[in-house]
Amino acid sequence: MNARLNTCAAIVASPWQGIAVAVHLREQALVNIDFVAEAFAPEPQIDLAVEVVRQLHCYFNQANFHFSLPIAPSGTDFQQRVWAAMLAIPPGQTASYADLARHLNTSPRAIGGACRANPIPIVIPCHRVVSKTGLGGFMGEVSGDALRLKKLLLDHEAN
Repeated sequence: MNARLNTCAAIVASPWQGIAVAVHLREQALVNIDFVAEAFAPEPQIDLAVEVVRQLHCYFNQANFHFSLPIAPSGTDFQQRVWAAMLAIPPGQTASYADLARHLNTSPRAIGGACRANPIPIVIPCHRVVSKTGLGGFMGEVSGDALRLKKLLLDHEAN
């Protein structure tokens, strides 16, 4: 879990013990979300940060919530196409790396690389991309805290 707390606009507690969401903005768009250990955070002072916090709370309280935020993830044209495809996966559903690869005429490994590079997890729901035989990875990890978080997000949306 990345801890770039010095540049974040807000920190939002998740429903899961020890996990908070650090929100990073640039100009008038959400550009990055990091998962951090729970920490005290003052109320956000920027209107967009207030709205991101509100929408994250909505998602944590209602798993089928659809985000409507200005986002500006930094990535290649290919990564942008993969992230756009992930945005089309509804809450509570998953798609396999192979499914997205067929849809985008590429390889499952390339889809995994784009998932790993996703700078705005939860909002761009890379956690909804799974392997044919299990969860796959999350944030470049195939075990440990990252995979535990992916399972928490999927379980949250399944209920």
